[in-house]
Amino acid sequence: MHPETPPETALDGPPTTTTTPAAPAHHKTIKSFVLRTGRTTVGQAKAFETLGPQFLLPYRSAPLDLEATFGRSAPTILEIGFGMGEATAHIAALLPEKNFLCCEVHTPGVGALLKRIGEEGQTNIRICQHDAVEVLDHMLPPGCLDGVHVFFPDPWHKKKHNKRRLLQAPLVAKLAARLKPGGYLHCATDWQNYAEQILEVLSAEPLLKNTAADYAPKPGYRPLTKFENRGIKLGHGVWDVVFQRV
Repeated sequence: MHPETPPETALDGPPTTTTTPAAPAHHKTIKSFVLRTGRTTVGQAKAFETLGPQFLLPYRSAPLDLEATFGRSAPTILEIGFGMGEATAHIAALLPEKNFLCCEVHTPGVGALLKRIGEEGQTNIRICQHDAVEVLDHMLPPGCLDGVHVFFPDPWHKKKHNKRRLLQAPLVAKLAARLKPGGYLHCATDWQNYAEQILEVLSAEPLLKNTAADYAPKPGYRPLTKFENRGIKLGHGVWDVVFQRV
């Protein structure tokens, strides 16, 4: 997700001495993310310390028991790349009957969402601070998800960098295989060229069918983020693509 303005000002002077988890090292050539520098605030660091043990899931190379993870049996939505977590917290509050498993590697963003979880008393979010591709490969078995959200992934707008885009055929095939029949994949982007590519790639996946003629109306659960509102004011478009598992 494109970076948004953090909800609170970063610490001045030397970095906080509170320990927060470092972004995990990865050795794959292609990843679902790009690490960006950033500083955790005092509030985010405290959220790691007090809420991390309950809401952070360590990466492991073994299937995840979703019912045990969330303490209940409920439809589970995977979100890949939640930025500062504003939209994630909004959707999870709007849909308390669903579980949200969220992957993000950016430490300040993870801290910001943990802080929101504490402030809003949310219980239906779990965070895995790890590459979503490896989480899919090793922690999520086929047919375990009811939905997937990928909102505003890095557009890699230069043509020579397009190959680095997240939403390409191999990953879409993995996502489709992990959806239950009737489950959905919802992508949103503010780059028309990327929207066209997403539509093309999802249309070519045999396990998925489009829920609209081409682009879908914005589902009511997805809020307009600060970043998106800025873009709209500048005349930028936003495209939602929603496909369903057959």
